Amino acid sequence: MKHMIFLIVCVFFSNMLSAQVKVLNLTHYLFPEFSKGSVLMKNGINNEALLNYNSLTEEMIFENKGTKLAVSQVELIDTIFVNGRKFIPVNNKFIEIIYHSKYTLFAEHKCSIKDPGKPSAYGGTSQTSAITTYSSYFSGGQVYELKLPDGYEPKPFVDYWLRKDGKMNKFLSIRQLSKLFSEEEDLFKEYVKKHDVKYDNQASLVEMIRFLEAN
Repeated sequence: MKHMIFLIVCVFFSNMLSAQVKVLNLTHYLFPEFSKGSVLMKNGINNEALLNYNSLTEEMIFENKGTKLAVSQVELIDTIFVNGRKFIPVNNKFIEIIYHSKYTLFAEHKCSIKDPGKPSAYGGTSQTSAITTYSSYFSGGQVYELKLPDGYEPKPFVDYWLRKDGKMNKFLSIRQLSKLFSEEEDLFKEYVKKHDVKYDNQASLVEMIRFLEAN
């Protein structure tokens, strides 16, 4: 019986530690840590660095001797490779190449912040859904740290781009994407209905685009 109680206690604390780890891993960066990557310039020069993508500031960040700085001169960069993934500059920001063939699908990684709320009457808090100004984060370089100040909750999300017929098109919903395939409207609608394609399901988007290419 004592052994059974001990086992239950161990499982309980193991679950608690697991939950704590998950909380600590909440971040406004795309990856949980900086990883060795490379920056390929348009002139062919390749520079290696510890890299990560800051979804809050929408910048590629490199770490040098503990200092985190944004990659500059974006217009001179061809491609950034990190964690087996590829990013290219578009509109002075970096977007990830998700799928490349006849059509190319890109992901623009972003992040909003839910603040901890301000004290209100009767001991409660008033909370805004997102911060519109980030001055408090930029002070002291907090915005470039892996962990935000206590109480601030990151809300990562993705906007997608499709390069079709040489033109870059941003779409924020399945309905907007359907307009880019107006010539295959019936085929598009049939596929979406049959496979229950969702905007927030990247794999289903890729499979649909692959299907439309082949048909």
